[in-house]
Amino acid sequence: MYRAFLAAVGLIALHVADDNFLQPSPGTSPGDHLVPGLVPLAVLALAAWAFPRVRPGVQATLALLIAPFGIVAGSEAIAYTQRVGPSGDDFTGLLAVPAGVALLVIGLLILWRSRRLGDGRTRRYGRRVALTAGAAVAFNFVVFPLGLAYIFTHIARTPVEHIDLGPRAQDVTLTTSDGLRLAGTYVPSRNGAAVVAFPGRKGPQAPARMLIRHGYGVLILDRRGEGHSDGDPNAFGWNGTRDIAAAVDFLQGRRDVESGRIGGIGLSVGGELMLEAAAKDERLQAVVADGAGSRSVREEAEMPGRRTLSLENEIQVVLTAGVSLFSGHAPPPNIRDVVGRIAPRHVFLIEAGKGVDSEALNPAFYAAAGKPKTLWQIPEAGHVAGICARPAEYERRIVGFCDEALLGAGKGSPQPE
Repeated sequence: MYRAFLAAVGLIALHVADDNFLQPSPGTSPGDHLVPGLVPLAVLALAAWAFPRVRPGVQATLALLIAPFGIVAGSEAIAYTQRVGPSGDDFTGLLAVPAGVALLVIGLLILWRSRRLGDGRTRRYGRRVALTAGAAVAFNFVVFPLGLAYIFTHIARTPVEHIDLGPRAQDVTLTTSDGLRLAGTYVPSRNGAAVVAFPGRKGPQAPARMLIRHGYGVLILDRRGEGHSDGDPNAFGWNGTRDIAAAVDFLQGRRDVESGRIGGIGLSVGGELMLEAAAKDERLQAVVADGAGSRSVREEAEMPGRRTLSLENEIQVVLTAGVSLFSGHAPPPNIRDVVGRIAPRHVFLIEAGKGVDSEALNPAFYAAAGKPKTLWQIPEAGHVAGICARPAEYERRIVGFCDEALLGAGKGSPQPE
């Protein structure tokens, strides 16, 4: 049994080393993955050393705790193999899946073989109920959020096949302050102002086309770790403000964009990043955050109606810790703590009534922001779907906001609510 355990753990460790040190993401180096790589490898090595030295119950626990990690680690390879075909560390990732399944079988076999048959029925079944309850708690509060954290930091959107921004669109390449190359598409400005529509080159296309019709230059780009861009993915956008800064650098160097006329519109996590970026970068004169919410337990703990000691917060603590571990980055600041730094530049927040739960944080963001500011709540809209729920009003408000903030036109500007 020990040899089987050692072989399975070894295959998972091989993928961890391959993913972080042998074939890291384009634009990154092994040095960028010291924490994400060394910590899991140390845990796996400790488990391999301890397995023959502990009681069967602990052996089974080790196997059952590591098994989901092997399966989740391989899910990255499965996802990319299905989308674009296997490459790089996908091959060792595919080996991690059967290794995880093998550990699951090993753990269950050990539990079956080591079960106590001499005790009375009450004590025997009581122990089994307690073990089952403990396993459920461990899965819900540790294994599940850690598995999500791994997925959020390893599986990203693949390249967009079709970009429809009109005949004037041109592909561009940006370079971030930490040396990553980002792929983007730009439509030159006809009114002297330009907007970064973020994140990705798929989701922001509808608002991008809307702004292009009104003469704005628009830049969309694959954020780090996604599409054709370098870097490690992070579904919550941690460390992603550097991508927006690179976009602003690009626009600032364009002849068709006049000084002081750069804005941004962010959707979902892009809204959160746009607010943080504007708090740091005064070159962003106006920002729209459509569907902004939470990125870590720092915001989740402030959800309306949620108690400090709650099951949701406990899970978020582990999820945030897991994202920190697998990304190698500390959590970003609470948006509420930084949004006030944007003033006296313009802020426009959009909250969908049928969006994700964390959109309920927008009133708190609005209260913390300085003037001028706008909060538009759309009760019937889904997440970042205000443009679909109320297309004419969405266009009037957003274009009016940009005209007021970037052109000083003062026409059709949305009024604070």
